[in-house]
Amino acid sequence: MTTTPTARPAAPATSGRDWRAPAAACTTVILWASAFVSIRSAGEAYSPGALALGRLVAGTLTLGAILLVRREGLPARAAWPGIITSGLLWFGLYMVVLNWGEQQVDAGTAAMVVNIGPILIALLSAGLLGEGLPRRLLAGMAVSFGGAAVVGLSMSGHGSSSVLGVVLCLVAAVAYAGGVVGQKPALRHGSALQITTFGCLTGTVACLPFTGVLVSEAAGAPLSATLNMIYLGVFPTALAFTTWAYALARTTAGRMGATTYAVPALVVLMSWLLLDEVPALLTVAGGLLCLAGVAVSRTRGRGRRAPAVPTDARR
Repeated sequence: MTTTPTARPAAPATSGRDWRAPAAACTTVILWASAFVSIRSAGEAYSPGALALGRLVAGTLTLGAILLVRREGLPARAAWPGIITSGLLWFGLYMVVLNWGEQQVDAGTAAMVVNIGPILIALLSAGLLGEGLPRRLLAGMAVSFGGAAVVGLSMSGHGSSSVLGVVLCLVAAVAYAGGVVGQKPALRHGSALQITTFGCLTGTVACLPFTGVLVSEAAGAPLSATLNMIYLGVFPTALAFTTWAYALARTTAGRMGATTYAVPALVVLMSWLLLDEVPALLTVAGGLLCLAGVAVSRTRGRGRRAPAVPTDARR
């Protein structure tokens, strides 16, 4: 197997015993859950496009500095279609519409609706990446989707503004799914840090039309809102998207997407503790169902080994 000097080393043969990929996935889930809460807070002072641009600028600067220190350079040419796709859909469109959606609904509901994304990821990766649809993955997603439906039921009767928020979050879910499926092949040709850095840079460029709004709003925004925006760029973006890419390169897109069903349950808890958004009993039940679905999707049938996913995939 041949790799570029900067490419991620192949996963070891005993990947089932390697704690690094699961730890990376857990880091991503926790930080993305915190992002929904920070977006809710920073969104009181920043408009959706300005918040997305500020977050992406902070993320790009952080990732760029790390890339320079590690001297990883540019990824291979074959990685760029996936980088641009994920940059435009996931880092660009997703962040803008998610910010907008969170201004219309509470953080917990936004996380729940956006998490139809894993279902779309599984379907797209099966059709475009040839990953297949394992029964346990489908069963886990069905349970988690049931949890999202329960939360939607608990939010019924909140008016037209909630309907707009749900629609925006659905658009975010589609952009998220497309970005993940686009990113997966790129990870065969570059490291997680490279793919994340240049994907974030692509999203930043796409959001540059919001520069004037960002500068104007930053002048009058409270320090807490600006710090929340910087936090979003450094941790849920720079760190969490890199740990996501690291874990994604070592498993299937469908299984990795299912892992994010743990996010809504964490968001409901964080929103309760930090934003005083007390969840309804149905919302709590939905969060528990989402966690149960993740547990099911991450298990494997007896006598069946996890498929090896080497760095350079198929030859």
